[in-house]
Amino acid sequence: MWYRPSPGKMSAIVYRSSPDRRILNKFELYPVSMLDSFVEKVKGFILNPGETFQKSKADDLETVLPYFAIIVLINAILSAIVSLFWEANPMYKSMMGGVAVPILVFFIVLVAEFIFTLIFAAWLHLWVYIVGGRKGIGETMKAVIYGSTPSMLLGWIPILGIIFALWSIVLWALGVRDLHEISTGKAIAAVVIAILIPLVIILLLAAYLLTSYMTVTAVSPAAMME
Repeated sequence: MWYRPSPGKMSAIVYRSSPDRRILNKFELYPVSMLDSFVEKVKGFILNPGETFQKSKADDLETVLPYFAIIVLINAILSAIVSLFWEANPMYKSMMGGVAVPILVFFIVLVAEFIFTLIFAAWLHLWVYIVGGRKGIGETMKAVIYGSTPSMLLGWIPILGIIFALWSIVLWALGVRDLHEISTGKAIAAVVIAILIPLVIILLLAAYLLTSYMTVTAVSPAAMME
């Protein structure tokens, strides 16, 4: 948009930057198109996370949430495709010839990833705050979302997915360190505690249920013999 001065004054044209360009720049890590920006972010967080986290410090929710939605959607689609090969699973064969399973997997993964990420980010932030992080829960959420890039995009690969899941845990620690500007040791401590406590609870619960089941199955035959 431009303005022309009134007659009698020095002729000049003042240009104003396009609002569409400003909106596009909200998602950009570098001055390129939105798709290229997404690809650059993905490559950066997988291959060069330290530098990419530094460049992403200024990202707001208008930038982070669309990125999160895209990687979750990709993860759900790829997980649904992988489920097509579950031919050995009896449930797969019994449900509409297997057609319903990919659809079910897609929606379960889509919803579960959103819920898990939000809950874990809040849980992790508690420990980040305890170890000294004071930049706000938004920075912790950014660390979790951006750090989840490897597991979201490549975690669906059988067996190899474990490696990318572990790499995401490392990225969570790097993200917490860089975005909250705390030491590496404190960031690692916050992430490890946030993971270990739920893991221990789940293992104890599983052990309790398994013990209860074995006790019941062992008592039942003896009761029948009496």
